[in-house]
Amino acid sequence: MFSWANKEGKRKEPELFQTVSDGLKRLYRSKLFPLEDAYRFHEFHSPALEDADFDNKPMVLLVGQYSTGKTTFIRHLMEQDFPGMRIGPEPTTDSFIAVMYGDQEGLVPGNALVVDPKKPFRKLNAFGNAFLNRFVCAQMPNPVLESISIIDTPGILSGEKQRISRGYDFAAVLEWFAERVDRIILLFDAHKLDISDEFSEVIRALKNHEDKMRVVLNKADQIGTQQLMRVYGALMWSLGKIVNTPEVIRVYIGSFWAQPLLVPDNRKLFEAEEKDLFQDIQGLPRNAALRKLNDLIKRARLAKVHAYIISALKKEMPNMFGKENKKKELIANLGDIYAKIEKEHQISPGDFPKLSKMQEMLAGQDFSKFQSMKPKLMEAVEDMLSNDIAKLMTLVRQEEAAMPSQVVQGGAFEGAMNGPFGHGYGEGAGEGIDELEWIVARDKPTYDEIFYTLSPVNGKVSGAMAKKEMVKSKLPNTVLGKIWKLADVDKDGFLDDEEFALANHLIKVKLEGHELPSELPDHLVPPSKRGQ
Repeated sequence: MFSWANKEGKRKEPELFQTVSDGLKRLYRSKLFPLEDAYRFHEFHSPALEDADFDNKPMVLLVGQYSTGKTTFIRHLMEQDFPGMRIGPEPTTDSFIAVMYGDQEGLVPGNALVVDPKKPFRKLNAFGNAFLNRFVCAQMPNPVLESISIIDTPGILSGEKQRISRGYDFAAVLEWFAERVDRIILLFDAHKLDISDEFSEVIRALKNHEDKMRVVLNKADQIGTQQLMRVYGALMWSLGKIVNTPEVIRVYIGSFWAQPLLVPDNRKLFEAEEKDLFQDIQGLPRNAALRKLNDLIKRARLAKVHAYIISALKKEMPNMFGKENKKKELIANLGDIYAKIEKEHQISPGDFPKLSKMQEMLAGQDFSKFQSMKPKLMEAVEDMLSNDIAKLMTLVRQEEAAMPSQVVQGGAFEGAMNGPFGHGYGEGAGEGIDELEWIVARDKPTYDEIFYTLSPVNGKVSGAMAKKEMVKSKLPNTVLGKIWKLADVDKDGFLDDEEFALANHLIKVKLEGHELPSELPDHLVPPSKRGQ
C-alpha cells in the first residue's frame, strides 16, 4: 500500500500494512522519529513513542479536585472494587492508579511498570522516583477493562505548598497522559466549584487536548433544581475563564454512584446525561485507531514547527565568539522568530509551542549542538502527512467496516442498555410496550370524534383532510411527514380510524418532548393491521 524511496533513490516495492496500528508504528519510526531525533524534540516536548503506545487499549483519564468522586466513578463503571482503591471525603487517592485488565487481581508498582514493554508507560521513568513511588497499576479481570483502561489521579489541592510537596511536576505528568489517552474527564463536585490554582494550571496544561475533554458535574442529586441551575451556570463561567476557546466543553450532570438519589427531582435529567456519557465512553474502542491517527498528525505538525525553530536559532548563531550573548538575545526575541517562521512557511499561530515555555526550555540548551535545516527529513514528514496518512485513513474505514460494532460492555454499561430500566423504556413511543391492550385505544374515543368530523369516505380520510387537523399541532411539516409515514401502516395513502388515532398519539408523543421512532414499534401497530 505504501512505497518509499531508499537511500539510492530507487523505489521500494509497496509495503502492505495489515492494520492501522502497524501502519502508524512504521510511519512513526521511518518518517517522523528521524526528524524528532535530529532536532531534540523529545527533550523539549514529549518522549519518543513506542510500540505499546500504538497497541494499547483506549484510556480514560479522570482529573479533579479531591473528593469529587473520581475513584467512586471508576467503581460505578466497573461495579467492582479495584486493588488499591480508597474512598473518603478527605484527600485519599495520593497516587496515579492505572486500572487495567489482568487475569489475576493485584497491584504492580511504578518502577516495575516502566520496564514492562507491553505497557505504554516506559517513558514515565523520566519523572523520577518521586513520581514512580506514587504510580501503580491495578490489574483485575473485569469485562469493562477488556475494552478500556482507566487512569485515576490524585485529588488536586490548592496552594503553592501542595504543589511543592508532591516532589514531581504534577501538571507535566498529566500532560504526558493527556497526549496518550482517548478521553479526559474533569470531575467537579456540585458543592464546591472553586477551581484551585493547581487545577487551573492543570486545565491549561491540557489546553491542546480540548477535543478529548469532557466535564462531569458530579453529586448533583444533593441539591434541588434551582440550586443546580445556579451551580451549572457558575461552572460554565469558571471554565470559560480558564479554557479560552469559543466552543463550550460538553458537561454531563448527574450523580455517578450506585446510591439512592437524595433529591430525586431531576431523575430523568440524570438518566439522560448518564446515557449520553456512557455512549461517549462506549464509542472509544471503535474510534481508537482514528484518535491515534489524529494524535500522530498533531505530533507531526508540532515536530515540523520545532524543527523550523531549532534550525532558525542555529542559523543565527555565530561560529566563534559571542555565542552566550547571542543565545540570550535569540531567546529574548523568540517571538520575532516565531513571526518570521509563521510568515515564511505559512504556519498557523496555533501550531507553535507556548512562547514562555519554549524560552524556559531553551535557556538550558547548548545552541551550538543544534542542527541546521535538513530538507530530506522535512520532506519525509510532509510526504507522510500529504500521502501516507490519507491512505491510512482509508484503512481506518476498512477496519471499522470489517469489525463488529465495538463498544465497552459489562459493569454499569449493562444496566444502561436494555430491559425495563434502560433509558426511555416505557416512555414516549415506548409507552405501553408491556401491555396487552393497544396503548392508543385509551384516547381513541376522543380521536374518533375528530376523525368523523373530517367526512371519511369508505371509513378513511385523505391526506389533505388529515393535514388540516394535524397542522393544528404546530409541529413542522418535516415532523408531521414522518408521523404520516409511521401512521399509514398499510401504505395506501389514506388513514382509517385506527391509523388516524395512531397519528394523533405520535403527535402527542412528540409534543411531550420525546423522539419519534425510526420505525413503528410492534406494540403501536393497530390491532387490525397486525399479522399482515
